[in-house]
Amino acid sequence: MGKGCITATKYFLFLFNLLFFVFGGLIMGFGLWVLLDNQSFITVLQESSNTLNVASYIVIGVGALTMVMGFFGCIGAIYEIRCLLGLYFTCLLLILIAQVTAGVLVYFQRDLLKTEISNIINDMLVNYTGQNRTTEQTWDYIQRTRKCCGWTGPGNWSENLLIRNSTGFLYSCSCRNDTLPGSSVAGSGLCESLSANVPVFEKGCKSNVEGWLRDNCGVILGICVAVAVVELLGMILSMCLCKSVVQEDYSKVPKY
Repeated sequence: MGKGCITATKYFLFLFNLLFFVFGGLIMGFGLWVLLDNQSFITVLQESSNTLNVASYIVIGVGALTMVMGFFGCIGAIYEIRCLLGLYFTCLLLILIAQVTAGVLVYFQRDLLKTEISNIINDMLVNYTGQNRTTEQTWDYIQRTRKCCGWTGPGNWSENLLIRNSTGFLYSCSCRNDTLPGSSVAGSGLCESLSANVPVFEKGCKSNVEGWLRDNCGVILGICVAVAVVELLGMILSMCLCKSVVQEDYSKVPKY
């Protein structure tokens, strides 16, 4: 490979690693968002699903590892250090295999995932107390802003322990439909109606939530595809540059 080609490969690899570093930051940021955002549907699932919590930490770890690998890739490219380039290629290959495996598992387990989500929501509705737990606040926010009630419909609330054992006509305050006649109520907790015709939304939140998940999955998928493309290009360029370096020259390693 000519000197000009080596120089071009080196700087292209540096550029791709810089992008790789940025995408790693985006992945880690998404993992932190899943853990810290208290007003998204994911919060409802997070407190009830250990799998989601573990997945969030894995995403954060993968993002951090991606950033570290991007940094080492930049160093290996600029200073033409074969051991760093080889280590960089190996780690990229392992990360890419892990990403493809995770994507395949999610695709083939999508029906099981939908069932798990439904079970988590229904269990939360049954045990809802209105005591301002994070998951309950989030669900109230979803019902209030999305103008929906229950998972598949307001009938889901009939399984709630407090409503089922009440002598009055209780309903979820966040389900309150302002267009229907009735007294003004709070935005969370359980409220009492004067009759069995409670003034609530008739539409369930399932379609709204699934739409929210589809919208966010598109963003996640786009980021993952972009990262995978950068990974493939980085692997190709790192191998080309690694083969062009004749011998190790550790004097090129920067001193700090």
